[in-house]
Amino acid sequence: MPNPPFAMLATTAEVLAQPDADERLLTGFERDRLERFRRPADRDDYLAAHLLVRYCAAAHLGTDPAAIAFGQQCPGCGSTVHGRPHLTDRPGTHLSLSHTNGVIAAAAAPVPVGVDVEHLGARSNDPATLQHVLTPAEAALVHGHPDPTAAFLRLWVRKEALIKLGRTSLDALASLDLSHLPLDPPPSHRDGDLHYLELTTPTAVFAAAATLPVELLPLPGQ
Repeated sequence: MPNPPFAMLATTAEVLAQPDADERLLTGFERDRLERFRRPADRDDYLAAHLLVRYCAAAHLGTDPAAIAFGQQCPGCGSTVHGRPHLTDRPGTHLSLSHTNGVIAAAAAPVPVGVDVEHLGARSNDPATLQHVLTPAEAALVHGHPDPTAAFLRLWVRKEALIKLGRTSLDALASLDLSHLPLDPPPSHRDGDLHYLELTTPTAVFAAAATLPVELLPLPGQ
């Protein structure tokens, strides 16, 4: 029986402190992209995210991160230098990753899975932004919440996770209504056929979604 969906959430510093946190684990196209970043912080976030997704996949499959055959493919243009992550030798294993200002998330699962993480200061909840990504009912919930920024980010990461899961698109965010879900949920909860894993840390908001319950794993050695 395959392992359940696994997710990992860590800071960039925690990932890069791992004993095997080496850019040589990355593919050639990943290393090429790594070298194009101008800001060291952006470079570190990218490296950490692409290492963390390997750690997560290795834990899911019971193998070594160095054995993970990582690839990407854009569903729109077909490019293999960007797009949805996958394992080139295991089409039945699904991956997702996200990074934001020093915080990283990744997931590996036997079913499609989506993760997103946002820094608490990364997104604005001004009216123009709300109009483009929230329904009127969701916007009302945000305005009435004691912490509107955290409430907006909770809705945002849910919707981003659903995009990565393949359940919606960027163009449809303003019509996808999730106002029936709690803004301060328990870590694990369910909506229809979807299981959510949601966490708020002192610096970030995280969500994962899949049709199976998602289990949060620590970094290797923790």
